[in-house]
Amino acid sequence: MENILVIGANGKTGKIICKVLNNASGYKPFAMIRQEKQKSYFENQGIHTRIGDLENDFPDAFKDIHKVIFAAGSGGHTSDKKTTAIDQDGAIKSIVIAENQRLQKFVMLSSMGTDKPEQIKSLKHYLEAKKKADDFLKASNLSYTIVQPGALTNDEGHEKVKIASRLNSVGQISREDVAQALIYALEESIAKDTSFEMLSGQDDLKYAIENYK
Repeated sequence: MENILVIGANGKTGKIICKVLNNASGYKPFAMIRQEKQKSYFENQGIHTRIGDLENDFPDAFKDIHKVIFAAGSGGHTSDKKTTAIDQDGAIKSIVIAENQRLQKFVMLSSMGTDKPEQIKSLKHYLEAKKKADDFLKASNLSYTIVQPGALTNDEGHEKVKIASRLNSVGQISREDVAQALIYALEESIAKDTSFEMLSGQDDLKYAIENYK
């Protein structure tokens, strides 16, 4: 049984990740939350929690953890300062702790567009912050996978996607499919030390990730 720390567990995608992990064999999710009042949502489902604030220090959240899914985000309506604190600095802190604890794998939820953040002015700072975190992870000693989806929707997932290092197109994908992709990527041999963009498509999600090089 592998203990998986889900950072950003209280977000929309994070909650889906925790639920799917909790029903999957071989994994035991630990939801990292900022406040005690957020505990009941997870504990009512039998999901363990860890207190940790990305804007402070949180090494205790990593105790006895084997792998990490980083799915935290500051949200689309926060200040540049908050975006830097969560999406960039919070992610980098998480990577440093994971590296110090010699975790087996770090799976990062990033975003399409980090290669050219200037093309979307309204998201420029957000994409720049994500890119700095992604680059830091790539330069670390951790085994990693970076998943870069298009616009996230709350639609039902069908596990039908298209993935590539660069898709050269825009589009959407459901949070459910993104959550499942992040969980598939926990396997150490799958999409090892690489990143890929992902949109809804026609290819089987699990097959596409397992065969991505």
